Amino acid sequence: MDIFEAIKGRRSIRKFKKDPVDDKVLKKVIEAGVWAPSAGNLQSWEVVVVKKSKTKEKLASAAYLREFLADAPLILVLCANQHVCSVTYNNRGRELYCIQDAACAGQNILLAAHAIGLGACWVGAFDEDLVSRTLHLPPGLRPVALIPVGYPDENPLPPPRDDLEEFIHYEGCE
Repeated sequence: MDIFEAIKGRRSIRKFKKDPVDDKVLKKVIEAGVWAPSAGNLQSWEVVVVKKSKTKEKLASAAYLREFLADAPLILVLCANQHVCSVTYNNRGRELYCIQDAACAGQNILLAAHAIGLGACWVGAFDEDLVSRTLHLPPGLRPVALIPVGYPDENPLPPPRDDLEEFIHYEGCE
């Protein structure tokens, strides 16, 4: 699949078939995250793979009752490792660069999932403390996104997008 086709064709999928995702396919998707850019190539992110129904239900509850999370065959919980980035970049690494690293990895994961026929959705609205407690995350491993993954059972239309010129500024923002 052409990269521009993947970028324009990817959709946020919230309805999934019950078919499980093979571990080899899942690892291929996660490997795409490994190849994302990262601050100082520190790769300051980790992922928790959640397949158990009870844990998925707790995550759906932590995400303010987004039940589609529990219906997905699995959830990838993308986490920023604050310790890894802070060693080199101090507070800016702890508060920003590790989040950027996780976001870059997440975008690659979303595009790779789409390119091989899976559906996924970036969910950033959740109770961070509840997710951390549910997954027993150690201090410094901060959940950034919940990404349900599975075979899509819907084909959403493309959402509207602002005109390109709305995003571009030359030599400043006057």
